Amino acid sequence: MREKLEKIKARYEELTNLLSDPSIISNQERYRELSKEHSELSAVVRTYGEFLGLDRSLKDSRELAGSADEADLRQLAKQEVADLEAKIAQKEEDLKSLLIPRDPADVKDVIVEIRSGTGGEEAALFAADLYRMYTRFSDTRGWKAELLDFNETGIGGFKEVVLGISGKEVYGNLKYESGVHRVQRVPATESSGRIHTSAASVVVLPEAEDVEVDIDPDDLRIDVYRAGGHGGQNVNKVETAIRITHIPTGIVVQCQDERSQFKNKQKAMKILRARLYDQMLQQRDSEIAAKRKTMVRSGDRSDKIRTYNFPQNRVTDHRINYTIYDLHAVLDGSLDELVEQLKLAERGEQLEAPQK
Repeated sequence: MREKLEKIKARYEELTNLLSDPSIISNQERYRELSKEHSELSAVVRTYGEFLGLDRSLKDSRELAGSADEADLRQLAKQEVADLEAKIAQKEEDLKSLLIPRDPADVKDVIVEIRSGTGGEEAALFAADLYRMYTRFSDTRGWKAELLDFNETGIGGFKEVVLGISGKEVYGNLKYESGVHRVQRVPATESSGRIHTSAASVVVLPEAEDVEVDIDPDDLRIDVYRAGGHGGQNVNKVETAIRITHIPTGIVVQCQDERSQFKNKQKAMKILRARLYDQMLQQRDSEIAAKRKTMVRSGDRSDKIRTYNFPQNRVTDHRINYTIYDLHAVLDGSLDELVEQLKLAERGEQLEAPQK
């Protein structure tokens, strides 16, 4: 690791010099490219500098502990050695984490698709609970959540709901939510008081730019139809709903939330790009999964990832066997603790994986 860190430090110093070169400054594209690389390396170089400083202090303290004439001074030096060893061990862990390759998709905005599963009307109500959970979590993070499409049921549930979330590091925080979420509770529609188990699936897709996903217009079949659903003067009167089929993959996207056909088409294309981009990521991640366990980010979205148990007031994430006994706070958007634990678990997997 030391050899790799020395190379990074040398590259950082080289970049520092290049960024003061007039020929680089005059080339804005090149300057931005080097500035980005310089910024990405700065945390590693800073932490490595702190590590080297602690290492030098440790050598001095060990020498003092072995050569001091006074017993009190030797004892102080030994204590200093123990403290420095602990700090150095922590710095080594920090450096290992910083050297883990960053997922470039982490900074992206996302499309979140929530669909009711087994459980009928109760599953649709649970899908609505999950929709509210993610919108409220977005509020706490200062993100913007936008409803893209939905298919309601009669008593406030969703057969399907799609939302876009934009902000800082959205995918990096929500990518762990993809999978089957299970709820155990007495449904509002149940008169006998029996606990039912229902489920809803969540798919989190990183948004893709046009340059990342090349969509040939000839590969699209676009159908226009009248919107359906509850309420709204425009419903079932004007053909504003859009259905787009991507013929090569068979992916079908529809959107009817807006009263404008143009806006619905824009939203549908955004969802389609995200799904196609996600296919690319899934292929990449399957190659990574062959080399390590990938417990946290399983590519199989049929996996049951989390249970929300109302009678016990608990939420359990089965991938990391982590439980929180404050279910209502979680459903109210308090996901930070779960997200941080999932990040730590993924980082642990990456650190255990063979390094190239």
